[in-house]
Amino acid sequence: MRSFLARLATVLAALAALVAAPGVATAAPSRVADDWNPPANLVQPLGEVWNHVESTYPDLYGFRNYGWDQVMANRGSVNYCVRWESDAPVSAALRDQIHAAVKKQYAKWMATMVENGQGHNAWPYTNVPVNIVGWAVKNRSTLQWTDNSVDIYAGNLDGGGAPQCSPDCGRFFHQDGNYSRCPGGAARHYDQSLWLTKGFQGGAGGDWGQRVGQEYFTGALNQENIHIYLHEVGHTFGLDDFYDWTPTGQCCFLMNAGSATQITEFDKWMLRDFWRHLKSRYGL
Repeated sequence: MRSFLARLATVLAALAALVAAPGVATAAPSRVADDWNPPANLVQPLGEVWNHVESTYPDLYGFRNYGWDQVMANRGSVNYCVRWESDAPVSAALRDQIHAAVKKQYAKWMATMVENGQGHNAWPYTNVPVNIVGWAVKNRSTLQWTDNSVDIYAGNLDGGGAPQCSPDCGRFFHQDGNYSRCPGGAARHYDQSLWLTKGFQGGAGGDWGQRVGQEYFTGALNQENIHIYLHEVGHTFGLDDFYDWTPTGQCCFLMNAGSATQITEFDKWMLRDFWRHLKSRYGL
């Protein structure tokens, strides 16, 4: 017995030395296996979409400011700046309605990543809170409230003359996460902007946020789906447009602009597929 214990101690000591030895690699944690189970009729069109994305965007895997990157950097939340490019007055009540609408609509996309009460395919969050941390206007008098619930940036204009929250606080400008010059610190940084422009037609979206008409968004506050905004959020997470082609068997879905007014099953699985191909960058 003593001989066996002595040999065992020797083996254990050798293993400990091996682990501690400098320059000796240890095995990385195993990644969560893919839980990829789209409906059979969506397998082919989803494959077509991903092939198109890979062939169209050469920096697809190197780009590090998708909505995914922002949520993961914040450990499960996202911060917004509202850019009010309009002279229409904003009461505290309207401000709160806009905040509520952003949170509700954004949650619709995040809900597609949850299945049976847990994140789909290693997505780590079942809820992604949206925090509106700032408002940007040309003139402070446009905002008809006096409380300090959000930071206010008045007269801070971009190169085109549109109001913006401080670039020192914007992730678009500081993708390294250094917000040391942001007046409110990292907690008051913004990842995306909701850019509401008077007279703007249609929409635009990207890693910087979403831009839609001020009249359109405020006129849709009571609608179940603010579909142009939802479409642009899809772009923030990397989803493509379909102006010149449609995947096999698919005609009507949110990212095919004008063909649907809500997130469809195909939109949901396109979002999940994007995550499936990028999750390894987070060690998942």
